[in-house]
Amino acid sequence: MLAGMIVGIALNMVGSAIPWASDFLVNGVFYVVGAVFVAMLKLMVVPLVLVSLVCGVNAMGDLRAIGRVGAKTFGLYFMTTAIAIILALTLARFFSPGSGFELTGGLAEYIPREAPSLAEVLINIFPENPIQAMADGQMLQIIVFALLFGFAANLAGERGKPIVKLFSDLNEVILKMVMMIILLAPVGVFALISRTFATEGIEVFGPLVGYFILVASVLILHLVFTYGLILKTIGIKPLRFLKHMRAPMSFAFSTSSSAATIPITLNTLKNRLGVKSSVSSFTVPLGATINMDGTAIMQGVATVFIANVYGINLMFTDYLMVVLTATLASIGTAAVPSAGLIMLAMVLGQVGLPVEGIALIIGVDRLLDMLRTAINVAGDSAVTCVVAHSEGALDLKACNEMEVKKSARDNSGSFE
Repeated sequence: MLAGMIVGIALNMVGSAIPWASDFLVNGVFYVVGAVFVAMLKLMVVPLVLVSLVCGVNAMGDLRAIGRVGAKTFGLYFMTTAIAIILALTLARFFSPGSGFELTGGLAEYIPREAPSLAEVLINIFPENPIQAMADGQMLQIIVFALLFGFAANLAGERGKPIVKLFSDLNEVILKMVMMIILLAPVGVFALISRTFATEGIEVFGPLVGYFILVASVLILHLVFTYGLILKTIGIKPLRFLKHMRAPMSFAFSTSSSAATIPITLNTLKNRLGVKSSVSSFTVPLGATINMDGTAIMQGVATVFIANVYGINLMFTDYLMVVLTATLASIGTAAVPSAGLIMLAMVLGQVGLPVEGIALIIGVDRLLDMLRTAINVAGDSAVTCVVAHSEGALDLKACNEMEVKKSARDNSGSFE
C-alpha cells in the first residue's frame, strides 16, 4: 500500500517531465494489472454469492428441528446487521465522505444509471429467469434464488443431501479461488493505488483519511452502543463483556478471520461469560457464517464514499437496495480475510456504481478488515449471550465478574 502511494505520487510529480512514464506505467502496466485484478474480483461475485448462500442456509441444520433457538439467533443476527448498515449509511450521508473531491483522468469516466422506483425495486427482487439474473449480475435476484434453493434443499431431507454436499464441495473450491485472488492482491493493490495517486495526486489523501476515520468510528459506535444496548437489556455490563472478550477480539484482529477465531470464542463464552455449550456451539459457528456487521458497515460507508467521489447522487431506492443486498448477502460472506471486498463489488454493481471505485479505498481496507473482524466476533458473542439468557443457559454472575475465575484462566491457554 505504502509503496504504491510513493510510486504514484512520484509519477504524478514527474509525469509532465517524463511523458513515457505516464504512457507506459500509469496507462499501460498499472492500468492493465489493476483492471485484471478488478475483473477477477467481479469474476468471483456471482459464484461466491450463489454457492455460499446455499451452504449458509444449510449450515443452520434441519430448519424444522432447530426450533426457537435457531429462530432467535437468526433473527438477532439479521437485526444487528440491518442496524449496522443503516447506521453506516446514515452517518455516511451526514458526513458525506469524498464530497468535493473531483476525479480526473480515466477514473472519472463513468455514466450513472437512472435509479429505479420503489415498486421496481420490490418487484425486481424476484427473478423471472435465475440464469439470466446471473448473467446480468442482478444480485438481489441471485440472493433470493439462492436462499429459496437453499431452503428447498434443506427441507427436502435425505433427497436434498446430495445437492447440499455438491454445493458444499463447490464452496470449498470457490473459497480456494478466492484465496488465490487474495494472494495476488498485493500486486493488484499496488497497481491500483499507484495509478490512483499518479492520476489524482496527493489530494486523494484527504478523502481517504476521512473514509478511514468514518468507517472506524461507525464500527466502534456499533460495538459500544448497539451491542452495549442489547447486552444491557439482559443485565450484562458492557464493559465487563468487553473485558472478557479481549482474547477473541485480539485474535480476530490479528488474523482477520472469524472462522479461525471460533475455538477461542467458544472457550471465552463458556469459561468467562458463563454460556452453556449447548447454545454457543450452535450460535458461534452460525455467526461466523452469517453475522457480518463490520463488513456491512464498510459496504455502507464505501458505497456513499464512492458515489460522492464520482459525483453520483444516490436516491432512496438506492439506499434501500444497499440495505437489502448487504443484509441478505451477509449469509454468504466468507469468514476469510478480505472476502468483504468481493461482496462490496456486488453491492456497488447492484446500485449502479463503478466497481473500479474500489481502487480508491483498497489501500486502507486491510487495516479496516482487521478491525471489522474483531467487531464481527464481538457481535457473535453478544447475540450468543442474549440467546443463552432467553434459554436459561447464561450465568449472569460470571458475565459481570470483574476478576476472571481461575478455571477460566487455566482453560484459556495461550490466548490470554
